Amino acid sequence: MVHLATIPSDGEIGNLSEAVKKISLQLSNDEDSFTTSVYGSKFAAEDLPKHEMPEGEMPKEIAYRMIKDELSLDGNPMLNLASFVTTYMEEEAEKLMAESFSKNFIDYEEYPQSADIQNRCVSMIGRLFNAPTDQEDGGGAVGTSCVGSSEAIMLAVLAMKKRWKNRRQAEGKSTDSPNIVMSSAVQVCWEKATRYFEVDEKLVYCTPDRFVIDPKETGDLVDENTIGICVILGTTYTGEYEDVKSVNDLLIERGIDVPIHVDAASGGFVAPFVVPDLEWDFRCEKVVSINVSGHKYGLVYPGVGWVVWRDAEFLPKELVFNINYLGADQSSFTLNFSKGASQVIGQYYQLIRLGKKGYRAIMSNLTRTADYLSDSLSAQGFVIMSKKSGEGLPLVAFRLPETSDGEPRNYDEFAVAHKLRARGWVVPAYTMAPHTADLKMLRVVVREDFTKNRCDALIADIHLCQQLLDQLDKETIAHQEEFVRKHAMNSGQSKHNHPRFRKEKHSIQGKHGKTHSIC
Repeated sequence: MVHLATIPSDGEIGNLSEAVKKISLQLSNDEDSFTTSVYGSKFAAEDLPKHEMPEGEMPKEIAYRMIKDELSLDGNPMLNLASFVTTYMEEEAEKLMAESFSKNFIDYEEYPQSADIQNRCVSMIGRLFNAPTDQEDGGGAVGTSCVGSSEAIMLAVLAMKKRWKNRRQAEGKSTDSPNIVMSSAVQVCWEKATRYFEVDEKLVYCTPDRFVIDPKETGDLVDENTIGICVILGTTYTGEYEDVKSVNDLLIERGIDVPIHVDAASGGFVAPFVVPDLEWDFRCEKVVSINVSGHKYGLVYPGVGWVVWRDAEFLPKELVFNINYLGADQSSFTLNFSKGASQVIGQYYQLIRLGKKGYRAIMSNLTRTADYLSDSLSAQGFVIMSKKSGEGLPLVAFRLPETSDGEPRNYDEFAVAHKLRARGWVVPAYTMAPHTADLKMLRVVVREDFTKNRCDALIADIHLCQQLLDQLDKETIAHQEEFVRKHAMNSGQSKHNHPRFRKEKHSIQGKHGKTHSIC
């Protein structure tokens, strides 16, 4: 996700106070000879440029060190249990990716092998999802790489909308008010897609004891203006797999000709290896497109996603551009143009380096670790909201139990998250999707580098933080929470958000208070 940033006015740029300006020091003004260390240079005693490009240059070693020092204030990615995004790759993969930084992936004439590697990845992923391979003239499965699942979902929505519009126009019917049916627990990129491409949302709301779509309610919401149905293979809140096959079978039973798009951003590289008999992919007749994030359980650093269509007929020709650019004809269906080849090459490395056996071993370990964490937290009294034993993603969603006397607890899940943050862990707290009685929850994503040893350390720290909170009174906790929100949380201190765009009221979060969970 890319953040909107405001450009500060001159008056807003921090200036020294008058008292500080009057201080007179007699210090060395000798020209830098660079015989000293980086921190003996003049640049170490100056502010780094923040708002305007400097007039002069800076030696490369100093620029590197100054920026590296700034970045050291970021958190430790390995302790960030909020995100699904890959934080570990082998050195050989990193080397291959670094060697490809300068390659513009779109330039087929200059870098044909990089483009061919993308095609190999599309073929491998399509077959992993059981895409039909019995090609007919002008048919056959088709797919492309994307910057991530957000772009992939945008492309899939565009294809569904255009196909629906073409059919309606051929029938001489109105093309006003297209809609899409999806869960209220969708990731924010689905809301963006519907807003940007003017598609109405028909939400299947979660309940206090059901955190995924209900197939019957989903079918009941479909009408003649429905362009498609989104079914999620692993929701971002509880990780549960929505029942693709039941939705598929219901559409067939009712004779409804509406396509299904499976958002397999997180589950697409998990389910085929942990529960291979689960029918969620192109084995289901109504599934016409699937997206998956290479940079989540595809095990590649951020910046790559994939989208595959069952057949070329589900991708309207008028959305694909044939471009004669940089010396070669190429078909393009993307929201951007130029991009580096590194992430696609990283994906290919993982696919051939690990193979199905390697992915199966990693996903099996993650599932075991998630089950172990779930059992441990349950033993501590937490209410487990996620599924175990491969019925969902390798994550653990949990919440505080009701008190024995029925009285409100002095603290909530957000307080637990803040205490864990003080121990270095990023374990996010969320307000669940609307219509769930304002349930709050915590979520731990089990990634490749989250070993059992680290899991034990987290379990001990959760117990420690809960013990500490149990000893504090409500007023003390409230004061601490206010301090954390204002001074300890980075989001509370951010000043880059333009005031015009704060506290919007048009999204599900803005309307209902649902927290958009981190992906």
